[in-house]
Amino acid sequence: MRAVHSIVLLVLLSVLHTASGKADTAVGGIGAEVDPMPVNPYPDLLDDEDGVNAPDLLDEAPLLNEPDQLLGDPIFEDDFTFTEYPPEIYDPLEPLNRAMFVFNDKVYFWVLKPTKNAYSYILPSDIRRSIGNAFSNLAAPIRLLNNVLQGRFEDAGVVLSRFAINSTLGVFGFGDPAYVDFDLEPRSADLGQTLGKWKIGDGFYLCLPFLGPSNVRDTVGFVGDIYMHPVPYFSQNFTFDMTYLVTSRVNLLSISPDVYEELKRISLDPYVAARQGYYDYRRSIIEP
Repeated sequence: MRAVHSIVLLVLLSVLHTASGKADTAVGGIGAEVDPMPVNPYPDLLDDEDGVNAPDLLDEAPLLNEPDQLLGDPIFEDDFTFTEYPPEIYDPLEPLNRAMFVFNDKVYFWVLKPTKNAYSYILPSDIRRSIGNAFSNLAAPIRLLNNVLQGRFEDAGVVLSRFAINSTLGVFGFGDPAYVDFDLEPRSADLGQTLGKWKIGDGFYLCLPFLGPSNVRDTVGFVGDIYMHPVPYFSQNFTFDMTYLVTSRVNLLSISPDVYEELKRISLDPYVAARQGYYDYRRSIIEP
Protein backbone atom coordinates (compact mmCIF):
# COMPACT_ATOMS: atom_id res chain seq x y z
CA MET A 1 0.00 0.00 0.00
CA ARG A 2 2.84 2.30 0.86
CA ALA A 3 4.42 1.51 -2.52
CA VAL A 4 1.21 2.59 -4.31
CA HIS A 5 1.17 5.91 -2.42
CA SER A 6 4.82 6.49 -3.41
CA ILE A 7 4.10 5.88 -7.09
CA VAL A 8 1.10 8.25 -7.04
CA LEU A 9 3.22 10.92 -5.31
CA LEU A 10 5.98 10.63 -7.92
CA VAL A 11 3.46 10.95 -10.76
CA LEU A 12 1.95 14.08 -9.22
CA LEU A 13 5.37 15.64 -8.69
CA SER A 14 6.38 14.97 -12.27
CA VAL A 15 3.15 16.52 -13.61
CA LEU A 16 3.62 19.61 -11.44
CA HIS A 17 7.25 19.91 -12.51
CA THR A 18 6.28 19.67 -16.19
CA ALA A 19 3.57 22.29 -15.83
CA SER A 20 5.95 24.57 -13.99
CA GLY A 21 8.55 24.14 -16.73
CA LYS A 22 6.07 25.01 -19.48
CA ALA A 23 4.99 28.12 -17.61
CA ASP A 24 8.57 29.26 -17.27
CA THR A 25 9.49 28.62 -20.92
CA ALA A 26 8.51 32.15 -21.95
CA VAL A 27 11.12 33.51 -19.57
CA GLY A 28 13.91 31.03 -19.89
CA GLY A 29 13.66 30.08 -23.59
CA ILE A 30 15.10 26.81 -24.83
CA GLY A 31 16.18 24.73 -21.87
CA ALA A 32 13.95 26.54 -19.33
CA GLU A 33 12.49 23.21 -18.30
CA VAL A 34 15.94 22.34 -17.00
CA ASP A 35 17.21 25.59 -15.58
CA PRO A 36 14.82 28.59 -15.83
CA MET A 37 16.62 31.95 -15.94
CA PRO A 38 15.25 35.51 -15.79
CA VAL A 39 17.27 36.42 -18.91
CA ASN A 40 17.12 34.48 -22.18
CA PRO A 41 20.43 32.62 -22.43
CA TYR A 42 19.99 32.04 -26.18
CA PRO A 43 18.84 35.35 -27.70
CA ASP A 44 19.55 34.18 -31.23
CA LEU A 45 16.85 31.52 -30.90
CA LEU A 46 14.03 33.87 -29.83
CA ASP A 47 12.36 36.77 -31.58
CA ASP A 48 9.59 37.57 -29.08
CA GLU A 49 8.31 36.90 -25.59
CA ASP A 50 5.95 34.11 -26.59
CA GLY A 51 8.62 31.49 -27.08
CA VAL A 52 10.72 30.04 -29.80
CA ASN A 53 10.28 31.49 -33.24
CA ALA A 54 12.58 29.08 -35.06
CA PRO A 55 11.98 27.99 -38.67
CA ASP A 56 9.92 24.93 -39.33
CA LEU A 57 12.39 22.33 -40.52
CA LEU A 58 9.66 20.67 -42.58
CA ASP A 59 8.64 23.87 -44.37
CA GLU A 60 10.20 23.97 -47.85
CA ALA A 61 13.86 23.86 -46.84
CA PRO A 62 14.17 27.04 -44.73
CA LEU A 63 17.87 26.36 -44.33
CA LEU A 64 18.33 26.76 -48.08
CA ASN A 65 15.90 29.53 -49.01
CA GLU A 66 15.80 31.85 -45.98
CA PRO A 67 19.18 31.73 -44.27
CA ASP A 68 18.46 34.84 -42.17
CA GLN A 69 15.85 32.83 -40.26
CA LEU A 70 18.47 30.28 -39.28
CA LEU A 71 19.44 31.37 -35.77
CA GLY A 72 18.85 34.95 -36.93
CA ASP A 73 22.55 35.26 -37.71
CA PRO A 74 23.74 36.37 -41.18
CA ILE A 75 27.09 34.65 -40.57
CA PHE A 76 25.40 31.37 -41.53
CA GLU A 77 24.19 32.72 -44.88
CA ASP A 78 27.23 31.63 -46.88
CA ASP A 79 27.11 28.13 -45.42
CA PHE A 80 23.44 27.40 -46.00
CA THR A 81 22.47 29.31 -49.16
CA PHE A 82 22.25 27.20 -52.29
CA THR A 83 19.47 28.99 -54.15
CA GLU A 84 21.48 29.35 -57.38
CA TYR A 85 22.01 26.08 -59.17
CA PRO A 86 24.87 25.79 -61.69
CA PRO A 87 23.74 26.17 -65.30
CA GLU A 88 23.09 22.92 -67.11
CA ILE A 89 25.59 21.88 -69.75
CA TYR A 90 23.98 21.46 -73.15
CA ASP A 91 25.43 18.29 -74.62
CA PRO A 92 23.22 17.07 -77.50
CA LEU A 93 26.16 15.22 -79.09
CA GLU A 94 26.98 13.22 -75.98
CA PRO A 95 27.27 9.81 -77.70
CA LEU A 96 29.69 11.24 -80.27
CA ASN A 97 31.53 13.23 -77.61
CA ARG A 98 31.92 10.15 -75.43
CA ALA A 99 33.38 8.24 -78.38
CA MET A 100 35.82 11.10 -78.95
CA PHE A 101 36.66 11.11 -75.25
CA VAL A 102 37.59 7.42 -75.48
CA PHE A 103 39.68 8.16 -78.58
CA ASN A 104 41.56 10.96 -76.80
CA ASP A 105 42.05 8.71 -73.80
CA LYS A 106 43.73 6.09 -75.99
CA VAL A 107 45.87 8.74 -77.70
CA TYR A 108 46.98 10.04 -74.32
CA PHE A 109 47.99 6.69 -72.82
CA TRP A 110 49.33 5.11 -76.03
CA VAL A 111 51.08 8.11 -77.61
CA LEU A 112 51.23 11.32 -75.57
CA LYS A 113 52.20 9.86 -72.21
CA PRO A 114 55.07 7.69 -73.55
CA THR A 115 56.26 10.64 -75.64
CA LYS A 116 56.05 12.94 -72.63
CA ASN A 117 57.94 10.49 -70.43
CA ALA A 118 60.72 10.07 -73.02
CA TYR A 119 60.88 13.84 -73.54
CA SER A 120 61.10 14.42 -69.78
CA TYR A 121 63.80 11.78 -69.46
CA ILE A 122 65.95 13.43 -72.15
CA LEU A 123 65.53 17.07 -71.06
CA PRO A 124 65.89 18.28 -67.45
CA SER A 125 62.95 20.17 -65.96
CA ASP A 126 64.80 23.52 -66.00
CA ILE A 127 65.36 23.29 -69.75
CA ARG A 128 61.76 22.24 -70.37
CA ARG A 129 60.51 25.20 -68.32
CA SER A 130 62.74 27.55 -70.30
CA ILE A 131 61.32 26.13 -73.54
CA GLY A 132 57.83 26.63 -72.11
CA ASN A 133 58.70 30.26 -71.37
CA ALA A 134 59.78 30.73 -74.99
CA PHE A 135 56.57 29.19 -76.35
CA SER A 136 54.50 31.40 -74.03
CA ASN A 137 56.45 34.50 -75.04
CA LEU A 138 55.83 33.83 -78.73
CA ALA A 139 52.09 33.63 -78.04
CA ALA A 140 52.05 37.07 -76.37
CA PRO A 141 50.20 38.74 -79.32
CA ILE A 142 47.18 36.50 -78.61
CA ARG A 143 47.02 37.70 -75.01
CA LEU A 144 47.74 41.30 -75.98
CA LEU A 145 44.94 41.54 -78.57
CA ASN A 146 42.38 39.75 -76.40
CA ASN A 147 43.11 41.93 -73.38
CA VAL A 148 42.56 44.98 -75.59
CA LEU A 149 39.33 43.50 -76.97
CA GLN A 150 38.13 42.91 -73.40
CA GLY A 151 38.95 46.48 -72.39
CA ARG A 152 41.64 45.33 -69.95
CA PHE A 153 44.17 47.94 -71.06
CA GLU A 154 46.29 47.72 -67.92
CA ASP A 155 46.68 43.98 -68.40
CA ALA A 156 47.47 44.58 -72.07
CA GLY A 157 50.25 46.94 -70.98
CA VAL A 158 51.63 44.25 -68.67
CA VAL A 159 51.59 41.70 -71.52
CA LEU A 160 53.43 44.13 -73.81
CA SER A 161 55.98 44.95 -71.10
CA ARG A 162 56.59 41.28 -70.36
CA PHE A 163 57.09 40.55 -74.05
CA ALA A 164 59.61 43.38 -74.45
CA ILE A 165 61.58 42.47 -71.31
CA ASN A 166 61.59 38.71 -71.83
CA SER A 167 62.45 38.99 -75.53
CA THR A 168 65.55 41.05 -74.70
CA LEU A 169 66.76 40.47 -71.16
CA GLY A 170 65.21 37.01 -71.16
CA VAL A 171 67.09 35.97 -74.33
CA PHE A 172 64.20 35.48 -76.77
CA GLY A 173 61.82 34.54 -73.98
CA PHE A 174 63.69 31.55 -72.57
CA GLY A 175 63.99 33.39 -69.28
CA ASP A 176 61.33 35.30 -67.35
CA PRO A 177 63.07 38.35 -65.84
CA ALA A 178 59.80 40.27 -66.21
CA TYR A 179 58.43 38.25 -63.31
CA VAL A 180 61.63 37.47 -61.41
CA ASP A 181 63.13 40.97 -61.49
CA PHE A 182 60.18 43.27 -62.22
CA ASP A 183 57.34 41.38 -60.51
CA LEU A 184 55.16 41.46 -63.63
CA GLU A 185 52.89 38.43 -63.41
CA PRO A 186 51.50 36.85 -66.61
CA ARG A 187 48.08 38.00 -67.84
CA SER A 188 46.17 35.33 -69.71
CA ALA A 189 43.41 35.93 -72.27
CA ASP A 190 42.04 34.11 -75.30
CA LEU A 191 39.38 34.75 -77.91
CA GLY A 192 36.92 32.26 -76.39
CA GLN A 193 37.12 34.22 -73.15
CA THR A 194 36.71 37.48 -75.06
CA LEU A 195 33.55 36.22 -76.77
CA GLY A 196 32.24 35.13 -73.37
CA LYS A 197 32.92 38.61 -71.98
CA TRP A 198 30.87 39.93 -74.88
CA LYS A 199 27.95 37.81 -73.60
CA ILE A 200 28.12 35.26 -76.38
CA GLY A 201 26.82 31.93 -75.09
CA ASP A 202 28.71 28.66 -74.80
CA GLY A 203 26.73 26.84 -77.44
CA PHE A 204 26.76 23.08 -77.08
CA TYR A 205 29.57 21.02 -75.61
CA LEU A 206 32.24 19.48 -77.83
CA CYS A 207 35.00 16.98 -77.18
CA LEU A 208 37.53 17.70 -79.91
CA PRO A 209 39.99 15.09 -81.21
CA PHE A 210 43.45 15.53 -79.67
CA LEU A 211 42.39 18.80 -78.00
CA GLY A 212 39.76 17.57 -75.56
CA PRO A 213 36.91 19.51 -73.88
CA SER A 214 35.54 22.60 -75.60
CA ASN A 215 32.30 24.13 -76.84
CA VAL A 216 31.16 25.95 -79.95
CA ARG A 217 32.21 29.39 -78.71
CA ASP A 218 35.63 28.30 -77.48
CA THR A 219 36.26 26.29 -80.66
CA VAL A 220 35.64 29.40 -82.74
CA GLY A 221 37.90 31.27 -80.35
CA PHE A 222 40.62 28.64 -80.70
CA VAL A 223 40.60 29.00 -84.48
CA GLY A 224 40.73 32.78 -84.12
CA ASP A 225 43.67 32.55 -81.74
CA ILE A 226 45.57 30.50 -84.35
CA TYR A 227 45.29 33.43 -86.75
CA MET A 228 46.57 35.77 -84.02
CA HIS A 229 49.67 33.67 -83.44
CA PRO A 230 52.73 35.10 -85.23
CA VAL A 231 54.53 31.80 -86.00
CA PRO A 232 52.40 30.70 -89.02
CA TYR A 233 52.96 34.10 -90.65
CA PHE A 234 56.74 33.71 -90.50
CA SER A 235 57.13 30.01 -91.26
CA GLN A 236 54.81 29.48 -94.26
CA ASN A 237 55.45 25.77 -93.79
CA PHE A 238 52.74 23.37 -92.66
CA THR A 239 55.21 20.74 -91.42
CA PHE A 240 57.02 23.29 -89.30
CA ASP A 241 53.73 24.61 -87.91
CA MET A 242 52.58 21.13 -86.90
CA THR A 243 55.97 20.35 -85.35
CA TYR A 244 55.80 23.58 -83.41
CA LEU A 245 52.26 22.80 -82.19
CA VAL A 246 53.06 19.19 -81.17
CA THR A 247 56.29 20.18 -79.42
CA SER A 248 54.58 22.95 -77.49
CA ARG A 249 51.84 20.55 -76.37
CA VAL A 250 54.26 17.83 -75.30
CA ASN A 251 56.44 20.34 -73.48
CA LEU A 252 53.41 21.76 -71.69
CA LEU A 253 52.35 18.27 -70.61
CA SER A 254 55.86 17.56 -69.32
CA ILE A 255 55.86 20.55 -66.95
CA SER A 256 52.22 20.27 -65.85
CA PRO A 257 50.79 18.01 -63.14
CA ASP A 258 48.97 14.85 -64.23
CA VAL A 259 45.51 16.30 -63.73
CA TYR A 260 43.85 13.98 -66.23
CA GLU A 261 45.10 10.80 -64.61
CA GLU A 262 44.05 12.03 -61.18
CA LEU A 263 40.62 12.94 -62.54
CA LYS A 264 40.20 9.43 -63.96
CA ARG A 265 41.28 7.89 -60.67
CA ILE A 266 38.77 9.72 -58.48
CA SER A 267 35.79 10.03 -60.86
CA LEU A 268 32.89 7.64 -61.24
CA ASP A 269 32.37 9.00 -64.77
CA PRO A 270 35.55 10.69 -66.09
CA TYR A 271 33.68 12.07 -69.12
CA VAL A 272 31.20 13.98 -66.93
CA ALA A 273 33.96 15.08 -64.55
CA ALA A 274 36.10 16.42 -67.41
CA ARG A 275 33.13 18.21 -68.95
CA GLN A 276 32.09 19.81 -65.66
CA GLY A 277 35.66 20.75 -64.78
CA TYR A 278 36.12 22.45 -68.13
CA TYR A 279 32.91 24.46 -67.83
CA ASP A 280 33.65 25.45 -64.23
CA TYR A 281 37.09 26.72 -65.23
CA ARG A 282 35.89 28.65 -68.27
CA ARG A 283 33.04 30.26 -66.36
CA SER A 284 35.42 31.25 -63.58
CA ILE A 285 37.63 33.24 -65.97
CA ILE A 286 34.72 34.74 -67.91
CA GLU A 287 32.51 35.65 -64.94
CA PRO A 288 34.89 35.95 -61.94
